[in-house]
Amino acid sequence: MLFCVRAAPAECVAGPTAWIGRSLSCVCAQRRESGTRLSFDLSPIQEECLQRLQSRIEVPYDGSNEEHQEALKALWRTSFPGTELLGLVSEQWKEMGWQGKDPSTDFRGGGFISLENLLFFSTNYQKSFQELLCKKNGDRALWEYPFAVAGVNITFMLIQMLDLQSVKPRSLVGAVFLNLLLENDRAFDVLYCITFKLMDQKWLDMHASYMDFNTVIKSTQRQLERELLLEDVQRIEDMPSYRFLAR
Repeated sequence: MLFCVRAAPAECVAGPTAWIGRSLSCVCAQRRESGTRLSFDLSPIQEECLQRLQSRIEVPYDGSNEEHQEALKALWRTSFPGTELLGLVSEQWKEMGWQGKDPSTDFRGGGFISLENLLFFSTNYQKSFQELLCKKNGDRALWEYPFAVAGVNITFMLIQMLDLQSVKPRSLVGAVFLNLLLENDRAFDVLYCITFKLMDQKWLDMHASYMDFNTVIKSTQRQLERELLLEDVQRIEDMPSYRFLAR
């Protein structure tokens, strides 16, 4: 069963199984003594962009916070327009792919930003969001991935892939992403939408079922890393997989 991790290891968890070249401006690479990872010096504006995103990442979901409650209600409205939500704790939430009737227990792995990501997706790329939520496209497995919980795990995976909880990037992919963040302060949210749609496309291409989620996520991450390093990706919207998104 998929569930949201509550610690901070380098991977997300699915049941007993762990899962989860371009020129740079203003980024200087320095190899560490170990030679295993890179460290990148940031310009002041890059540091500011990273810190703003990190401040979002550090906010835990708080079920008693009115702002968080309203965001959760907004997610329901954009997901199921015209269907009344009976409560923040309700069996209705299972229709969206939460593990139980209280979504707040699933947000612990991704924090408030994972809810923000889902809400951004549902409001900015509504067509793609609904296709994934309702599993409208392709030949689907009898045992599908739970939409909402998968979304929280995608948030967590991206944070780890981009090394966003470090003082500065320790990988070329993380450094490249910071340049994209300079161009668009919602680049992380857009990348989330790209990732979710790409993951679902790979799910279909691989004829995957529930127990294959680990394999699909890893394949998705590898493709994201390749695309981010393409020379002609100067904006987040330049990523080849962005074409999968529809408003």
